[in-house]
Amino acid sequence: MTTVLQNCLEQQSGELTAFIHRNAPLLVLTGAGISTDSGIPDYRDSHGNWKRKQPVQHQDFMQSAATRQRYWARSLVGWPIMQQAQPNLAHHKIAELEHRGLVSLLVTQNVDRLHQKAGSTAVVDLHGRADELVCMSCGYTEQRALMHARCSALNPSLGSLSATVAPDGDADLEMDFSDFIVPGCPQCDGILKPDVVFFGDNVPRPRVDKVFEALAGSRGLLVIGSSLMVFSGFRFARQAHQANIPLALLTQGRTRADDLASIKFDTAIAPLLGSI
Repeated sequence: MTTVLQNCLEQQSGELTAFIHRNAPLLVLTGAGISTDSGIPDYRDSHGNWKRKQPVQHQDFMQSAATRQRYWARSLVGWPIMQQAQPNLAHHKIAELEHRGLVSLLVTQNVDRLHQKAGSTAVVDLHGRADELVCMSCGYTEQRALMHARCSALNPSLGSLSATVAPDGDADLEMDFSDFIVPGCPQCDGILKPDVVFFGDNVPRPRVDKVFEALAGSRGLLVIGSSLMVFSGFRFARQAHQANIPLALLTQGRTRADDLASIKFDTAIAPLLGSI
């Protein structure tokens, strides 16, 4: 690392450390950018624009058998990558901050459960978790690994396919999915869906209320790896600003809350967090 870069990192490290200690206990909000070092792609570029087609829409998934065939077929390729991903330095650092009493609650927009794997316990999975499924008819729940195994057994010809991994267990796989067999709920044959908030769906109100309550009791908000382009996360940054709660942003590129932040670190996440 050059002297200039080292000096910049040291300065930012000092500023972020000061923000954390001055405003502890913090509410921390994380997005897809924190998991890219774990091999899970993010959705948007540095300008906040989509890198690829938008993820599956809730209504489309529920109403279209063809959409479900496409989703589960691509998942055969993409899901193992997310399932096997391991926390990186940034996840571990946030868990450490929690254990030191500097973080009151961690709210993540991610569905990869890497924060829990790293040891964080006070976590709200704002958009749910990709490793569990729920039946949309009877409420039956199961581990996603079971659905993955059934899909593999019913569609053996797809077992050797490979494709570029996309966010949230998806893959950039394009082919004829019309013959793909999607197993239904083992109890009622209803539609099984990952227990995540798809685009076009709403975050359950109790989760939102819990975050607002925690924010009201926090002295600062630190947003890491999120562009906040989705309102489900942006509303907390907006509320912090309205309540005069200091807001720090640690993410590369533009965010929707740039004008609201007390301080912003437009830099790689893991090196800066790892230095504090």
